[in-house]
Amino acid sequence: MTNETPPDGGLSTDAQRVLERIDEHNVDFLRLQFTDILGTVKNVSVPASQAEKAFTEGIYFDGSSIEGFVRIQESDMRLKPDPTTFAVLPWRDRDDGTASARLICDVMNTSTGEPFAGDPRGVLKDALDRAAELGYEVNAAPEPEFFLFEHDEEGRATTKTNDAGGYFDLAPKDLASDVRRDIIYGLEEMGFEIEASHHEVAQGQHEINFTYDDALTTADNVATFRSVVRAIAAQHDLHATFMPKPIARINGSGMHTHLSLFDGGENAFHDGDDEFDLSDTAKQFVAGILDHAPAVTAVCNPTINSYKRLVPGYEAPVYVAWSDRNRSALVRKPAARTPAASRIELRSPDPSCNPYLAIAAMITAGLDGIERELDAPDPVRENIYEFDEERRAEYGIDTLPTTLAGSLDALEADEVVTSALGDHVADTFVAAKREEVTDYRVSVSEWEKDRYLETF
Repeated sequence: MTNETPPDGGLSTDAQRVLERIDEHNVDFLRLQFTDILGTVKNVSVPASQAEKAFTEGIYFDGSSIEGFVRIQESDMRLKPDPTTFAVLPWRDRDDGTASARLICDVMNTSTGEPFAGDPRGVLKDALDRAAELGYEVNAAPEPEFFLFEHDEEGRATTKTNDAGGYFDLAPKDLASDVRRDIIYGLEEMGFEIEASHHEVAQGQHEINFTYDDALTTADNVATFRSVVRAIAAQHDLHATFMPKPIARINGSGMHTHLSLFDGGENAFHDGDDEFDLSDTAKQFVAGILDHAPAVTAVCNPTINSYKRLVPGYEAPVYVAWSDRNRSALVRKPAARTPAASRIELRSPDPSCNPYLAIAAMITAGLDGIERELDAPDPVRENIYEFDEERRAEYGIDTLPTTLAGSLDALEADEVVTSALGDHVADTFVAAKREEVTDYRVSVSEWEKDRYLETF
């Protein structure tokens, strides 16, 4: 691969091209980005004059200050920039004509020179290597939804939406079309290919869809997408949030994720002779996802608030089933115009997840279904939301965990998903999330005060 450093320690072709683009765009600072285990984007800013050193030697940083990385006695880490991720930041042009750019990095262990086991991007790379061993390339396309809220007089985020629009509404109800336009322009400047954008179901809720790509690029794109949306919303004096359920009793924000496997350039999920245009490989992949759904939920829905979205009645899937028609099932087989577009859609993830870990968990669960040659159940073509408990039992339909604590229990019991995350990430992730559960349990909400303070 051209992004690997040549054996003589020189620059790869991609790295040399980055140096040329730095000059072309008059870039004076580089942001070297990575994510912590919880999915928060971190960055180290260096002068553009350090770019060559960054490629040949890496940039060192204190890993003990990053959530879930290492202890203080193991603190030195090294960032290894991926030159294929270079992009000029669209909101950083200055009056003097200079600009800033970013590079997404892999995190290396300085003591061993090997990739750091706690790097989420490395976890996804390992999952993709496993897919490659089985002969597959993985493509993914997420649909991250978000809300736009106004600020209060002190500049803090509120939950007051800036419009009263609904699904696919136009101005004057959709007052954020200009914001979405500027976000799209910014994303396109960073290399995104945007397919569509629209107002979502809830007031103040929006969706911008970008084209599918290989799974690693897609995870990089999700991290970038969230940063761009927040930065450009702030330019419009709005707060963008990817919190799954910021307002009670309306639809929350999901990140439906489309997945497909390719083998030798052909879509391994397509079979034109099948009733659903799905191959046996695709059905086994679906069966794997359904089998590991509770554990995958912990990674794809990683906050207390995530489970306020995963309730019946608000278009979020909670039932472990698949369908070629309705959206009440966990996995859907969308219509495909061409064989190359055959795919499955996992509808449970939300945009608060770490995209690297979430996609790695999805891939691992599906591949396990292929390796074990699991049989997918029959698709459920009826609206599962209308089923009572007895009928769900008749169909053999389980329910996703209803709390973060429950999904963490499932994750710890699932050796396939935890092994894909690796001991370091799995242990650190669970510990951090158990702490979140405990903190939530001992807190007292406004709902409780409103309900009980004057009653008892």
